[in-house]
Amino acid sequence: MESCVSSLDDLFSYLDSNYKVDEFISIKTCNRAEYYAMVDDSLVKSDLNSCALLEDLKSQPMLKEGLVIEKDQNALEHLLRLASGLESMIIGEDQILGQIREAKKRGIKECSSGLFLNAIFTKSLHVGQAVRKKTSINRGSISIGSAAVALAEEVHGDLKCKKVLIVGAGKMGTLVAKALVEKHLKAIVVANRTHDRAVELAKELGGCAIHFDQLMEAMADADVIISATGAPHPILTREKVEEAVPFERRKSLVMVDIANPRDIEDSVADLGVKIFNIDNLRGIADENRKMREKEAKEAENIVKKELILLEKSLKHMAVEPLISQIRYEMELIRLNETQKAIKMLGDINGKEKIIENLTKSVVDKIFYDIVFNIKSAAENEDREVIKACETLFKKNNN
Repeated sequence: MESCVSSLDDLFSYLDSNYKVDEFISIKTCNRAEYYAMVDDSLVKSDLNSCALLEDLKSQPMLKEGLVIEKDQNALEHLLRLASGLESMIIGEDQILGQIREAKKRGIKECSSGLFLNAIFTKSLHVGQAVRKKTSINRGSISIGSAAVALAEEVHGDLKCKKVLIVGAGKMGTLVAKALVEKHLKAIVVANRTHDRAVELAKELGGCAIHFDQLMEAMADADVIISATGAPHPILTREKVEEAVPFERRKSLVMVDIANPRDIEDSVADLGVKIFNIDNLRGIADENRKMREKEAKEAENIVKKELILLEKSLKHMAVEPLISQIRYEMELIRLNETQKAIKMLGDINGKEKIIENLTKSVVDKIFYDIVFNIKSAAENEDREVIKACETLFKKNNN
């Protein structure tokens, strides 16, 4: 991924050197690198596609399929979809919201973002939150690891202060263990036939490693046992579990078998222990995945509606300097003429406020129509009307 990030950095440096980049925010995560930039109108997509650097980048295997350049509405829509979890490998995942929030903070801190990108990123965060509030796109476990955690929580409720025993430090065991780490457990114990690997995983998880011959002892006070070894036959037999786990603890013990072939004998369930296997986990994950895909359709509708509002807001922002200038000039005229009128009226016995309110009311009513028409022209992209307003309301210094 580093070469990809580096290449995109090179591309952005090219843009920054050859065109006027007014604002930019970068998002870099473990599986994506994106730049959002406000660029001078002279840069159009056809110009960018013709640059030699881009051709070189497109020839790189890592970027051949993954390099996408969007502008205007498509770029805005992509960011809203990204914040909503619609562009993530796991639909509806929440982590991307935090990454967008951090990218915005970094842009502000480094003074690379400004009025427009700050507004765009703020909107994306609001849309992402709205999607998660109004739909179930981020609910339900759709990975094997998170599904195992969900099953354990169904039995124990909150896993805080629970002890988890991981048997096997391979890929599957690691996936489940990492999903458990966020639950503020009392302890994580890792047992593996290769002790060095158990030590390595335990260190990564903030737990402790034990030798495989200490497994029976560790089972005695475990609340959750995750088994994922590569053994060709069950290693946790009914006999071993019955011997290791006290009778009073068996009904609250959760054992999750994600090994293939199975690590836990089916007959262990006869002891009152709650056993789940890889098929249970896949069933939960698949069901929740379908639910999220269904919820994604509603999320798409929310994004479309919010995109219209965002575009309208940005068009209004673009003419705000013109509106502010007109308002400023009108206020100067109002103040001058009000002072003249009060002076001409002479002693009005403290009723200056009436004159003040009258002139404000007149200006506000005239200004309302002007603002409405300018914003309407901006929404309709009627540049001729906007240009005419700039000319009509230009201050004459003569």
